Amino acid sequence: MTAPRKITVLMGGLSAERRVSLSSGAGISAALREEGFDVRVIDAGPDLGAIVADLTDHRPDVVFNALHGRFGEDGSIQGVLDWMNIPYTHSGVRASALAMDKAAARTTLRAAGLPVAEGRVIDIADFPAADPLPAPYVIKPLNEGSSVGVEIVRPGSNRRAAIAAAWTFGPRALVETFIPGREITVGVLGDRALTATDITPNPSQAHEFYDYDAKYGDDGSHHQLPARIHPDAFARALELAVAAHRAIGCSGASRTDFRYDDTSCGDGPDRRPGCLVVLEVNTQPGMTPTSLLPEQAAHCGISYGALCRWMVEHATCRT
Repeated sequence: MTAPRKITVLMGGLSAERRVSLSSGAGISAALREEGFDVRVIDAGPDLGAIVADLTDHRPDVVFNALHGRFGEDGSIQGVLDWMNIPYTHSGVRASALAMDKAAARTTLRAAGLPVAEGRVIDIADFPAADPLPAPYVIKPLNEGSSVGVEIVRPGSNRRAAIAAAWTFGPRALVETFIPGREITVGVLGDRALTATDITPNPSQAHEFYDYDAKYGDDGSHHQLPARIHPDAFARALELAVAAHRAIGCSGASRTDFRYDDTSCGDGPDRRPGCLVVLEVNTQPGMTPTSLLPEQAAHCGISYGALCRWMVEHATCRT
């Protein structure tokens, strides 16, 4: 492929993460224009035919996929772009579909020897009757991102019936053992891990964990980078992120989220590394002003514009 000049940024979409995608897409399109690209933007709505017609009429050299969640991050739009033989950023159909299906991703990561929490898939209709795991545990949708729909069920909770009644994410859910400690994330570009970030939700805003509002709200969380964790755990997190990227089959950029349990590791010279558990692999990390991947890239000397350029230059077509 010759050097790309015409870029179409796909943004918006139909998922619960539409607002995040619009924010990502606005930043990406502005940055690419500053980098000298000819940029066109499509706010992807429910009419797939209109998207295909626009891409046909204004055929770009590359599609920058800034969509998040279902239909944008799960292999759906990737298949359309493969069919049209248009190169696009981030992962292809298989990796996108696999990472978005939390149950399938767990199986793949475990088969690759990577640490994941104990868990299983349940029918949401059975949830009110009994705890599927010893509390505390986490219940989450099988195919949403940005912590949409995630709940922590603690010992003595009587919230199962309320959670099930409000559930809008399909007939099944994933339940996993709750891992105490901290949230750590590592971005990967190609085969290179960037750095590890320690994420702390703002306690003054009553975030029980790193939920949607903590991710995207003003002052919703504090990001410490590089993470102040045991040096062996830091190195291990980078190693695991690259291994997860490869196990899922990601292309371009990804970000792997971990729980880091150092709650019983001691202090001073007797301090131990602690335990890392892979939560999930994000095939299309957010690119908003508060997003973690651009923040890590900047820490490593890669500006936002240079990051967007890198993604465009590493776009591929999988046909």
